[in-house]
This record gives sequence, structure tokens and C-alpha cells, in this order.
Amino acid sequence: MSSMAEIKTLRARSGAGILDCKRALTESSGDLDAAMDWLRAKGISNAAKKSSRIASEGLVMSYIHANGKIGVLLEVNCETDFVALNDGFKGFVRDIAMHIAAAAPDYVSRDEVAEDVIAKERAVQLARTIEEGKPEAIAQKIVEGRMNKWFQDICLLEQKFVKDDERTIERFVQDTVATIGENIKVRRFSRYVLGEGLEKKSNDFVAEVAAQVGA
Repeated sequence: MSSMAEIKTLRARSGAGILDCKRALTESSGDLDAAMDWLRAKGISNAAKKSSRIASEGLVMSYIHANGKIGVLLEVNCETDFVALNDGFKGFVRDIAMHIAAAAPDYVSRDEVAEDVIAKERAVQLARTIEEGKPEAIAQKIVEGRMNKWFQDICLLEQKFVKDDERTIERFVQDTVATIGENIKVRRFSRYVLGEGLEKKSNDFVAEVAAQVGA
């Protein structure tokens, strides 16, 4: 039987009623994430309903980390200016930007990954599986599992939140939607690392000493 604390937590996430939350937890054996999915599948979760609403307001936020050596520029959309100017929403956007600085994703979601990039990675993983001598009957399942892990590494929404590794960023977004009552979309970001792509200077210590002795 679900506790009131679990029901309250699910209500905060989903915006659904007490009876719906209680039933979802019962159907999901008390698993909060599974209960949230159950509500969304039934069309009960407010977060799921809000996901189809237009989010054209929001914030563009910059975040600088590591003494100016890593920077993030991030756009997150919501539905109204009122929410965009809310301290809670600003804190949410800052947390996402901080996560990007730390976790270095390449894309917002797997939908953004080009087909040729996916095909190349899939070929690499298939070759790796064959090289390991895995049976052909299970090779494709192994490749699919590794592809999912690859997406989780490079896609922001699928990464574990650095401040709470019990949640993905996608779950963090859904929980915030349930809290603020508006649709939220992480639209785009850029991450900058000081000196990235530049050739670093390397001093040959022996040559330097020899030059000084010769002088």
C-alpha cells in the first residue's frame, strides 16, 4: 500500500489527483517513475498534457565555470513572461546550464543526432561486438544496448542530473513542469572550453636548458 508521502511526491511531479496517484502507485508496485509513466500513458498527468502547448517565452542564460575556463549559453523556453521572470524558473535554467558545463553533452536529444553519425557509431559498435566473438543471435541486442548507452552519454535529456543522479535531465524537466504549471522546452545550448581546438605550446626542457648553456 502506498504511503501518503509517495502519493504527495507523485502529485507534485504529475499534477494528478490523489486517487489517480494512488492507483498509479498500486499499478506500479510503488515505483514512482513507473507510476509517472502510467499516468502519462493514461493521459492523466498534467505534465504530459502541457507538453503539447506552445513554449515561446523563456530565458537565454550564460553560465561561467572553473575560473572562466568553461562557458555555457543556454536557451530554455516556457509559456509566459511571468514564469520566465520567476526565481524558481531562473534557478532551474541555471541548474541545467551548470549540468551542461559539468557533463558536456553534444545534443539536447537523440532527435538532433544526424543519421550518418548514428550509422557510423552503430557500425563501430557492431564491429566491436563481432571482434569480441559474441554470438550472432545476440549481437544486435548487444549493439542496441550500447547504442542506448551512447545516446545517454551524448544527449542532455538522457543524462543523469549531476545534482541528483536519481533523475535524468528529462525527468528534472518534467518535475519542474508539474511544479510551475507550464510547458518547458530546453531548446539549444553551446558549450565553450578555453583553448579547445587550439594547438598547445609544449616546451622541450632539454633543448631549453641546452640553449641557455650555449648562450
